[in-house]
Amino acid sequence: MTQQSLSMEPQPLSEDLRHYFILLWHWAWLIALATVLAALASYLVSDRKIPIYQASSTLMINEAPGTRSTDYTAVLTSQRLTQTYAEMLTKKPVLDEVITRLELPMDAVELESMVTVQPVRDTQLIDIQVEDTDPNRAAAIANEVGKTFSEQNEDMQASRYASTKQSLKNQLDDIQLQIDEVNTSLAALPESEDNQVERDRLENILTQYRQTYASTLQSYEQVRLAEAETLSNVLQVELATPPENPVRPRVLMNTALAGVVGAMLAVGAIFLMEALDDTIRGPEDIKRYLQLPVLSVIHQFDEEEETITISQPRSPISESFRSLRTNIQYSSVDFPLRKILVTSPMQGEGKTTVAANLGVVMAQGGKKVSLVDADLRRPRLHHQMQVSNRGGLSSLFVGEDIRLDGAFKESEVSGLHLLTSGNLPPNPAELMASERMYRILSTIEEQSDVIVVDSPPVTAVTDSVVLSKHVDGVLLVMEPGKTKVAAAQKIVEELRRVGANIIGVVLNNVGANGSRYSYYYTYYYTDEYYGGHKAPKKRKKKK
Repeated sequence: MTQQSLSMEPQPLSEDLRHYFILLWHWAWLIALATVLAALASYLVSDRKIPIYQASSTLMINEAPGTRSTDYTAVLTSQRLTQTYAEMLTKKPVLDEVITRLELPMDAVELESMVTVQPVRDTQLIDIQVEDTDPNRAAAIANEVGKTFSEQNEDMQASRYASTKQSLKNQLDDIQLQIDEVNTSLAALPESEDNQVERDRLENILTQYRQTYASTLQSYEQVRLAEAETLSNVLQVELATPPENPVRPRVLMNTALAGVVGAMLAVGAIFLMEALDDTIRGPEDIKRYLQLPVLSVIHQFDEEEETITISQPRSPISESFRSLRTNIQYSSVDFPLRKILVTSPMQGEGKTTVAANLGVVMAQGGKKVSLVDADLRRPRLHHQMQVSNRGGLSSLFVGEDIRLDGAFKESEVSGLHLLTSGNLPPNPAELMASERMYRILSTIEEQSDVIVVDSPPVTAVTDSVVLSKHVDGVLLVMEPGKTKVAAAQKIVEELRRVGANIIGVVLNNVGANGSRYSYYYTYYYTDEYYGGHKAPKKRKKKK
């Protein structure tokens, strides 16, 4: 399987989870700050709000006996009746009467906003909840709403039979009056044979009145029975009591929820920034977007120790450069890389520092190394190695013969020779692409085991692209959190288009700008692993 196909395989789930954990750990301060600020703001707002108390009472709908049944239709009818009563409890007639009885300083609209009526599912119960700033008044309103509605409901249902009952009662009163008059006439009539006929007539009339009275009374009782069987009343089964604690604001709950929401918003913002970040952030991005191996990871170190492989040869940083040297040697076993070009996508990613330290560790490994500064625009190698820049590479383009005598400068590392840039020419790109440059490298190669060439950034000028054809391999230096993915892909495409052999990538200055990949470095490269050596100081960004 090829290197490219290997790099395109999806990452294991555990790796993704680890990446997310490292990301959240890196931004833990932001999550904590958002949590504290949100919770504090919620606490201050909630603590200053006027407390609201809630009182509740319970009503039961006592359905009329004549309407009770066990079939499904009766169940639906009962549920609809309960729902109807629940709606009627918050209507204006009930609320106006409650306001009048309790002498409340509000209108029906304001009172309605304080009252919540909810039928209890699968029962004939109705809950009345009242919210108010005064707990005693809340309980009084809840109880009075139920009481007032119960009375109004009874009056409304009783009115359906009131006229019939009143009519029958008037008839009974009239018949009773007539009966009384007949009884009075009979009592005043003397006992005699002459009055017997009149007495018989009055007794017949009295008998008819009594029969009529009995019939009318029976009708009256039937109406009353019908009223009792069809009257559904409302009973108050639980009275409201003044609550001791307010229902809102719930200061502790609001504070906790606000803290959770603040943390979630912070996490969302972090993942959004991560998704919008278009820079190279670690080795996984190099493999995913460029299909190139990462040969080494170089952490930040002190600006004053750019050649840290000389000043601190046993430090973790120096070990990273030795790892780079080993990986380069193993990248091409059959055809050893003798001419290595070091470049970067953009300015300030530390390519010169990587080139200098790579040359040092190769020389320390027993190689005869020539370190060449081919950046004829902004050379820096002579500053880093603390040598003069006179008579460098640019002077070799003058004259017919290529003479290296006097051009190379000795370094404090045995086996390492320096060829600085020399005076800056007006046409560096043409010089890098010339046959003369190829001959210069060939001449240097005859006297060296390895040539390390420092060149300008690829996106700035074309010097490195044209020079890549004269070397055996190209080493790209990138800084996590700074190098754009699009820029990296572009230079890789340009180098491959001219046939350059890109041997891999060095992630340099890891930890700058709070790079999340620095936590991988901290995890793997501990002081204990390196035998207790103290980690070097951080350095500023380098070219």
